[in-house]
Amino acid sequence: MGKRVLIVGGVAGGASVAARVRRLDEAAEVIMFERGPHVSFSNCALPYHLSGQIEKSETLVLMNPEVFRKQYKIEARVRTEVIKVNKAEKTVTVKNLETDETYDEAYDKLVLSPGANPIMPPLDGINSEHVFSVRNVVDIEKLNGFVSKEVVNDVVVIGGGFIGIEVAENLVHAGKNVTLVEAQNQVMAPFDYDMVQILHKEMIDKGMNLVLSDGIESVKKEEIVLQSGKTIKAQAVVMAIGVRPETALAKEAGLEIGVTGGIKVDHNYVTSDKDIYAVGDAIEVHHKLTGQKTRLALAGPAQRQARAAADHMYNIPHRNTGVIGSSAIQVFDMNAAATGLNTRMAKAQGFDFDYSYVIPSDKVGIMPNSHPVYFKLIFENPTGRILGAQAIGRGNVDKRIDVIASMIMMNATLEDLKELELCYSPVFGTAKDVVNMAALNGLNILNGVIKQVHVTDMRELVESQAVIIDAREPGEYKHGHFNHAINIPLSEFRERLDEIPTDVPVYIHCRSGQRSYNMVLALQNLGYENVYNVAGSFLGTCLYEYYNDQTQNRTPIVTKYNFR
Repeated sequence: MGKRVLIVGGVAGGASVAARVRRLDEAAEVIMFERGPHVSFSNCALPYHLSGQIEKSETLVLMNPEVFRKQYKIEARVRTEVIKVNKAEKTVTVKNLETDETYDEAYDKLVLSPGANPIMPPLDGINSEHVFSVRNVVDIEKLNGFVSKEVVNDVVVIGGGFIGIEVAENLVHAGKNVTLVEAQNQVMAPFDYDMVQILHKEMIDKGMNLVLSDGIESVKKEEIVLQSGKTIKAQAVVMAIGVRPETALAKEAGLEIGVTGGIKVDHNYVTSDKDIYAVGDAIEVHHKLTGQKTRLALAGPAQRQARAAADHMYNIPHRNTGVIGSSAIQVFDMNAAATGLNTRMAKAQGFDFDYSYVIPSDKVGIMPNSHPVYFKLIFENPTGRILGAQAIGRGNVDKRIDVIASMIMMNATLEDLKELELCYSPVFGTAKDVVNMAALNGLNILNGVIKQVHVTDMRELVESQAVIIDAREPGEYKHGHFNHAINIPLSEFRERLDEIPTDVPVYIHCRSGQRSYNMVLALQNLGYENVYNVAGSFLGTCLYEYYNDQTQNRTPIVTKYNFR
């Protein structure tokens, strides 16, 4: 007779364990318990129901209990909650939420995959009928039903993470007047402050009201009150400030909780009880780069954890490589992806690091729909080991970040990335791909071939009237340039060397950093020792400065923005 495997939670992690157990053991008895009405639904796709991109909410449900039973011989009990784990007896106490009946079920192996709950802070008005969270299909149906009313026009979303931005964007597409409120000074924590300004610009350009560095204080009938005292009209409020691992069942059972607040598991996802496993959002995991415990609410890692847990039940070896946190998001017309450490995390962990920032085209420039990719590659000094990357653009940024994620998992360096052979066609990329270019630029920095400053330095340099040379052509300079910048194009500088001082630092830029890089190298070969390339150059600086200029009413450091 096969094992009796009980699974708490029927979404990504739990359903994956169940399916893997069935593939390994046709004789196993597998039962999933899900307190909601649906199992195996696409929670990452929930926000897209609000805009109608996913027209019918029932399509969010990937598989129902009947299909589980017929195709996989798995019993999926919905509207059924496991309320207690009895370790000594190896049973769980189950409550039927429709009948209030309680009963016990025995197990050989138990898997906890309860996920995480949206954080709902104890604020005045938080329990009002026009306040929503987004965790499952029922939640999104309730929210969509409410905001679809003609009288509901003003919606406030609290939280600038993945769910918050996706909900806010889809509500904008639905024609609502949307305000996104984020307590930190930026949205999307996986991205560095300089990179995320591109997303800030995209959001306000598309009509979203973005409020940063301010949190919610209370909810009123027709508005919310912020911690600053400001009020914002709100006929509906969506709370998306984060999630908290669902560990109540594990704690009550006496299972060990880790330092992060998630359920502690070993490398096979076994808890402190040898017959109980845990996977998904509720557990803490090992970060490959920092060596520390962390929590990671992503579907990909949950799927791998589920397979590993099921394999361990049947003595199949598993190599736990840890996590690095790879993610992607679409923000209106911009795509953004990140993996590994950002500079904020690297600094907090004590890494000696630097980074390469390049803005190449995502495909050959003469091809239709060729767009810049804003790419930041973080590496360790002096080894050149790749620590992380972020990419934003209108094209396929995810595939570039997937390449970097693969390299990180193999402990690769800039030299490895430089030599990486990738597919090339003018419609897909360039012969020297974005990631290869970032590696080459990184090696120039690592090896001291070139000195650079970043877009974050340009305001101070402009305001201090540093010597800034614009290497673009006069027509480009005419359509916007740094205040006080001198226009000496790459095509003319050899004849105008007497205009380039040697006794003070000289900062050279172009549109994206390529022409200025060539000028800096040429000047160094001519004996100039105090020349710097502006990484990101004029295009990157315009994007970095724009949002704060608009929202803080400060004086721009450029005569005119140019985003082309």
